This record gives sequence, structure tokens and C-alpha cells, in this order.
Amino acid sequence: MKQYNLGFVSDEEIYNHVKSTVLQYRRSINLKEFNKNIIDPIKLTFDSKIYGQTMAQTIESECIRQIDKTNNNRIGYFHQYLFKLAGNGWEVPANGDKGGFDVVNEERHIFVEMKNKPSKMKHSAKRALAIKAYDKLLHDKDATVMIVDMQNLSGINVPWIIRMDDMSFVNERLRIVSIDKFYDLIFSHDGAYSQICNALPTILSDIN
Repeated sequence: MKQYNLGFVSDEEIYNHVKSTVLQYRRSINLKEFNKNIIDPIKLTFDSKIYGQTMAQTIESECIRQIDKTNNNRIGYFHQYLFKLAGNGWEVPANGDKGGFDVVNEERHIFVEMKNKPSKMKHSAKRALAIKAYDKLLHDKDATVMIVDMQNLSGINVPWIIRMDDMSFVNERLRIVSIDKFYDLIFSHDGAYSQICNALPTILSDIN
């Protein structure tokens, strides 16, 4: 095994974690799996004609979309379970435990939700998330709730201003945090996210 020299996680830990993700990565889909998702035949027909594809090509595109959706979820778990390796009180609770938060540090009263583009969330989903966050803040005066934007690399950790029904809600203990800034926080290591990104090609080559 090569030395990855990350400094905040051991070579063996990161290798095994990446390997676990590779083994879970979806590469194909069978007919039974394809049919689990209700496919609108009218939409398939529109797509086929408008994009100038055969029906077989359109179905292949839908298969690729389904595979990609599954793998996006796998990458979400890659981040989430990597945080288990941080130590220092950081936990990744089982579904429904610890108030249903994705990542928790009870010693520091930090409760984390991992989201893709939270600013683009549907109104109902944003409302549900806001209620969950404010409930935690109400019942734990020391709590900080962080909404980690997994697609944001702008180095932010700022109050999350929630705008709903022509009203704005803001609380210093409810934060929107970019994924790179959260890596810095959880591993107590500046630039941890970029170091992971830089090491990944080598780790993946070692696995493959």
C-alpha cells in the first residue's frame, strides 16, 4: 500500500473506506430493478422522438440515470461514513437515532444534516428541515445545527437565512456550511477536503 500522507486519517483507514465504496458502486441494472421505478411510457416516447433516439437508446439513458442516482447516494454515504474516522466525539448515528441527524457530536452539541443544494430544496422539505433544526435549538440551549451543503466548495460557515411565506428566519446557531469547511472542522485540519480529492485518484488506482 502506498503512503497517502493525509495526516488526519491513516493510509489503511482511507484505503479500506474507498474500497468499500468501490465495492458498493452500481455498474449495471437488470429488468427487475429497472421496473422498480415507475417509468412513464409517454415520457419515454416524448424523449425518444424529441431527442431523435430509438426507444432502446432512450431506455438506456434512463438506466444510466437510475444508476447515477444510486451512485450519488453512495457518494453521500462515502462522506458520511468517512466522518466516523474523525474520532473526537464525532458519530454517524443509525437512521432515526440521535434525532435523525446525519452526523452528531454530542460533546460539542453539534448536529449535522448533509444536503445537496439546500437552497434548491422544495418548500415542504425546507419547512420540515427548519422545524427539525429549530426544535433541536429549542430543546438544547448549547446546540448548533449545521446544514452542510455537499456541493458547495466556497469555504462558508454562516447563519442559514430561511425564507418562507414572505418571511425570513435567522439564528446564529443554525448554520449553512460548505463541504470543504465542514471537513476542516470535523478533522481539525485545514484543507482536508482538497487533500482527499487529490489523494483519491491514487487510492482508486491502488484498488483497481
